[in-house]
Amino acid sequence: MVMGARLHSLFRPGRSCVTLGDPCPSWRGPRARRGHQAGTMPVLIPPVEHSQDTRVGPPAWREATKALTQKVHQLTDRCGQEAVTMWQPKDSVRDPHTARHLCRAAYILPWRFGVEMLKGGSTTEKPLPGEGVMLWKGKMKPPAWHARLPLPMYRDARALQTAGAVHAHARGARLTAARLNRAQHQINGQLRLLQRQREATDHRLSEVRKALLINQQSVKLRGYRPTSEKIPDKADSMLTWEKEELKSMKRKMEKDMEKSEALLKTLASCRDTLVFCCKERLQAVELMNQPLDKVLEQAGRHSWVNPSRVPSRRTQGLQTPPPDPVGTYTPECATALYEAKRLLMESKDTLLDMAKNEEDVREQQQQISDRVCASLAQKTRETLELKDRLNVTLGLMRRTIHRCTKLTQELHITCGLLKGPLSESHLETREKLDRPLVRTYQRHVGTQLPEATRLAQGTDKLQRRISHVEKILEELLSMRKDLTWSLNCKKIGQEVDSNVVRLRLRQRHPHVCYEQAQRLVNDWDPRPPPRAESSIARK
Repeated sequence: MVMGARLHSLFRPGRSCVTLGDPCPSWRGPRARRGHQAGTMPVLIPPVEHSQDTRVGPPAWREATKALTQKVHQLTDRCGQEAVTMWQPKDSVRDPHTARHLCRAAYILPWRFGVEMLKGGSTTEKPLPGEGVMLWKGKMKPPAWHARLPLPMYRDARALQTAGAVHAHARGARLTAARLNRAQHQINGQLRLLQRQREATDHRLSEVRKALLINQQSVKLRGYRPTSEKIPDKADSMLTWEKEELKSMKRKMEKDMEKSEALLKTLASCRDTLVFCCKERLQAVELMNQPLDKVLEQAGRHSWVNPSRVPSRRTQGLQTPPPDPVGTYTPECATALYEAKRLLMESKDTLLDMAKNEEDVREQQQQISDRVCASLAQKTRETLELKDRLNVTLGLMRRTIHRCTKLTQELHITCGLLKGPLSESHLETREKLDRPLVRTYQRHVGTQLPEATRLAQGTDKLQRRISHVEKILEELLSMRKDLTWSLNCKKIGQEVDSNVVRLRLRQRHPHVCYEQAQRLVNDWDPRPPPRAESSIARK
C-alpha cells in the first residue's frame, strides 16, 4: 500500500519531471518563479556587445545532449503512464488530449452529486447510483477503487475475501434452510388441517352410511305391516328417494376421501423432500445461536411459500435467487419449494371444496330425513283418522247387531207363542180346535173357520222372517269381523309407522355410531308379520 501511494504521488497527473541540461529555469512552477523573484534583487547589467557564439562546446556535442534529454523525457513519460495504467483503472488515466491543469477537474466531474429540481422550485443534491463512498462534505461520490496489481496485504485480502465467500455461502445456506423449514412448517400445518377435514368428512360419510342403514331398517320394519296396509304410498316413495339421494351423497363423499387421501400422500412426500433438503443445507453450515425465523425476518419475508404474507416493513425483502447447482439455492430446493407452493394452493382449494361438500351433505341429509319423517308422521295421522272412523263405524254396527239380536229373540218368542204350548197340561179351552163352536161350524165346507189356516200361515210367515233376520245378523257379524280385522290392521300400521319415526329419530342421534346401527340391523329379528287372510276365508 505504501509503495502504491508513493508511485501514485510520483506519477500522478499534473506532476512534471526535471529536465536535465535546460539552461532556462522555466521548468519551475509559478510559485517557484515568484519565490525566486522575491528572494533575489534584479541586477542592472549594461548591455554588452555579444559575439555570434560564445559557447565553447561544439554544436554536435550539445545536440547529442539535447537528444539524450528528449529521449529520457519520452522514456519517463511512457514509463509513468504505463506504471499508472498498471496501478489505476483505465478510466482514471489522464487523457493525453486534455491539458494537465484540467485533468483533475475533468476526472472529478462525474463524482459530483446530481442536482434535482423539486416541485416548489428549490433544488436538492442527491448522490449518484452505484457503488462508492459517500463524501457528503465535498458533495462527491468517488467510484470504488479496483487495484490491478496485488497489494502488500494481498494474501490477507484474499483470506478475507475467502472468509466473506464462506460467510456468504453460510448465510445463503441458512436462509435457504430457513425457507425450507418454514415451508415444511406450513406443509405440516396444511397436513393437520387436511387431516381434520378428512376426519370431519369421514364422520359425515359414516353418518350417510348410518342413514342408509336407518333407511333399510325403516323399509324392513314397514314390511311387517298387514297386507291391507302394504299398498304403495308416498312414504314408500320418499324412502326410495331417500335411498337414492343417500347413495349419491355417499359416492360424493367417497370421492372427496379418495382425493384427500391422494393429496395427503403428496403433501407427506413433499414434506419429506423439504426435510431432506433442509438437512442437506444445514450440513453445509455451523448454525449460530439464531433462530431460522429470525433469518427469514432479516431477509424480509415471513413465508417463502404463502404469497399472501407481506414482507416486513423494517427490512427490505430479498428477491428469490436463481437456482444454482453449485450454490446454496439448488434446483432441488427450488423444485421442492415450488412443489410446496403449488400443493399449498391446491390443498387450500381442496379444503374449501371438502368443507363446502360436507356442509351441503349435512344440510341435505337433515332435510331429507326430516321430509321422510314428516311423510311417515302424516301417514300415521291419516291412519289414526281412518282408525277413528272405523271405530265409530264399528260402534254403530255393534248397536245394529244388538237390535237385530234382540229382534230375533223376540221373533222366536212370538213363534213359540204361535205354536202353542208343548204339553197337554198347558192347554187351555181357547187353545183347543175341537171346541163345540168350532166343531159345529166345521161340519160343512162352506162354514169352515179360517183359524187353523191363519195360524199356520202366520207361523210360516214368522219362520221366514226369522230366517231372514238371522241371515242379516250373520252378514252383520261377518262384516263386524272384517271391520274389526281392518281396525286391527290400522292399529298395527299406525304402530309400525310410529315406531319407524321413533327409530329414525333415535338412530340419527350423533351419539349413535355406525357400528351400533349395523348391529341393530344384523341382530334385529322382530316377530313374524301377521298372516294375511282374506274376508272370504274368514267367512
